[in-house]
Amino acid sequence: MDLTQLFKFMADKQASDMYISAGAPVLMKIEGETLPLNSQILDAETVKKIAYSLMTQEEIKAFEAELEMNFGFLVENIGKFRINVFRQRGDVALVARYVSYHIPALDSLGLPPILKELVMEQRGLILAVGQAGSGKSTTLASMIDYRNAIKTGHILLIEDPIEYLHAYKKSIVNQREVGLDTKSYATALLNAVREAPDVLMIGEIRDRETMQQALIYAETGHMMLSTLHANNSYHALNRIINLFPREARNPLLHDLSISLKAVISQRLVRGVNGKRVPAIEIMMNTPYVADLIKSGEIDQIKEAMERSLAPGSQTFEQSLFALYQEGKISLDEALANADSRTNLSWLINNEKHNTTEPVVAASSLVNADTASSFDDFKLDADR
Repeated sequence: MDLTQLFKFMADKQASDMYISAGAPVLMKIEGETLPLNSQILDAETVKKIAYSLMTQEEIKAFEAELEMNFGFLVENIGKFRINVFRQRGDVALVARYVSYHIPALDSLGLPPILKELVMEQRGLILAVGQAGSGKSTTLASMIDYRNAIKTGHILLIEDPIEYLHAYKKSIVNQREVGLDTKSYATALLNAVREAPDVLMIGEIRDRETMQQALIYAETGHMMLSTLHANNSYHALNRIINLFPREARNPLLHDLSISLKAVISQRLVRGVNGKRVPAIEIMMNTPYVADLIKSGEIDQIKEAMERSLAPGSQTFEQSLFALYQEGKISLDEALANADSRTNLSWLINNEKHNTTEPVVAASSLVNADTASSFDDFKLDADR
């Protein structure tokens, strides 16, 4: 089966994800909506052939042993795809995520300008957090590309897998892929100091060992960036704390209070035009916030952000309120994505100059042209 046309279709439609499982048609996620390409139901053998055609013999052996496989798949002139092959109900299934060749400019993403200042810092830890598919990897890639364009140095990226390809601009950028260029995040981090990076990024913090290494590099004069799966800064800090046993938490909080620069939390919210826009929470580690972290008073940080005791910070409610005020999202969408509907309602109700009516959210992402193009697309499993 020639999958190139399928990946091209995915790229043309700017689909973020593609799902291929037995007993269902191929589905693609476009602007947050998961849509079937057609009515063709795939059987288990067809799905297995598709998945195995994407893997090397070594990857197939590893998959059959571990029942999981993650790898990058490059399609010439189209882009890179992050593939996860797994088993469900005893059958093979896969999810492909589209990663464009093009690294979007930081200004084009609609992100707060303070991110430019953060990535130009000389040292410290910056965490981008959010759910899978929230755009946190793209945000970090754009921040790194911004620094690469204006400052000399060595940028070292450790990823699983590599998502964006960075070219030399002002800095040399070395990218190491787990499983291809190094055995693990931990192994790569242990050796990274010998590679003399000015900026070090690891794709994701998954365990205590990686978190410890990240803090060590941030404390020893490196700019350290990484991602974490968490809903907001409060959840991110609590998740980090819970990686460590109780007896190690006081030293951890001390190290975090010193080394952490910021936590950037991101959600993609449906705009009134059907396209998604980022809502951003930023927790800046100001002296006041650092004291709260050191004393373990994590639950007091959001109040400090709301009361402007953490300059440069903003809550999700403040970000959503700004998007609503600008007419980019509807009231319903703003409330649905708020951590506190009460706090967001208070912001809206206390805005003296707000005279606009709530904007109705787009009811559908697919127009007649898009729908017909989906109907016209057919898979040929015997091809």
